[in-house]
Amino acid sequence: MKGTIKEVTIRGFKSIQKLENFALNNLNVIIGANGAGKSNFIEIFRMVMAMARKNFSRFILERGGADSFLFNGPKATPKIDLEFEFNSHSDFAKGHNGYKCELIPNVDEQFLIYEARKYVTTNWRSYGAQSKESRIYDEKNEKSWDDRWHGIGYHVYESISNWIVYHFHDTSSLAPMRRSEIIQDYNRLRGNAANVAPMLLRLQQHNTANYNKIVDSIKIVIPFFDDFQFDVQNVGEAEKVKLTWRQKGSDFPMQPYHLSDGSIRFICLATALLQPNPPSTIVIDEPELGLHPAAIVILAELIQLAAKSTQVIVATQSPTLIDQFAIADIIVINHNAGASSFERLAENDFVEWLKDYSVGELWSKNVIAGGPTYE
Repeated sequence: MKGTIKEVTIRGFKSIQKLENFALNNLNVIIGANGAGKSNFIEIFRMVMAMARKNFSRFILERGGADSFLFNGPKATPKIDLEFEFNSHSDFAKGHNGYKCELIPNVDEQFLIYEARKYVTTNWRSYGAQSKESRIYDEKNEKSWDDRWHGIGYHVYESISNWIVYHFHDTSSLAPMRRSEIIQDYNRLRGNAANVAPMLLRLQQHNTANYNKIVDSIKIVIPFFDDFQFDVQNVGEAEKVKLTWRQKGSDFPMQPYHLSDGSIRFICLATALLQPNPPSTIVIDEPELGLHPAAIVILAELIQLAAKSTQVIVATQSPTLIDQFAIADIIVINHNAGASSFERLAENDFVEWLKDYSVGELWSKNVIAGGPTYE
């Protein structure tokens, strides 16, 4: 698929000492014990997204400074290397676009960035001298050498800026998904689902097919749910809407605070996975949190459906969720000799086991080695 990640290389980032040319498919289900490195892998996406938004320095400082990102600290690791190979966005230019960077710590515990980009038939081209902020955004309108097509910088920006990491853990009374948002914020679901209400309102009005798919999925998981009821309110000069809904057999307008944590989390997940114009790569951290096992099965179906139109990366601890996927979809992260190791499983290695056990059972029994290790 256009703009998706074909391979990734990571060296020196937190627990990931070395990950070389690791292939990512349309569907990637990441499992591993607590502390194995799943969160660090997801943090890579958040960091590079911050780079594309020219928010890198703040991202690093808010998380403890450059030294906290280096594998075993600055004495053991002098720099971080990242490299991504993307499937081309262009129908005319077949092949893969590449982006790489070096993150070099300075005495102020910030990073200096050296970046380069390339097309498969060309050499690496530098973004310029080292800088504290990335230049991915600066080259987002780069043209080809003959000024006829989009250049490599454009394709790199389009790939990275279209990632979204979804993290719906905060479902408290003050969580953004439970509050109102301006109705114009509907293009794509945000990482914390702050705009879930305006997005659903827009789909209800202009894309009933997608809207009905989302509502039908919600009804399977929340049987008493009937439909959303969006009442637009004027707040000063802004028009805002929140996640108001109806219960079956009642016309009373239920409020976001009437939804349980698991219910509102599933609404956000269904919207993310069934949105009509999905990101090039969706990353979801522990989507099973707070969901009933029957809801997890429906969630897996939505993940598999989304992976037909976009790249999906899911980190999970749920044997029930893992049960719904093929062995080849699963990436196991283990912690060995102080560093994270990555392995994509192969079906042939588990043929005999799968005659008697499910994938989730094999993980629970540590046949799929992804449990705690003691060093």
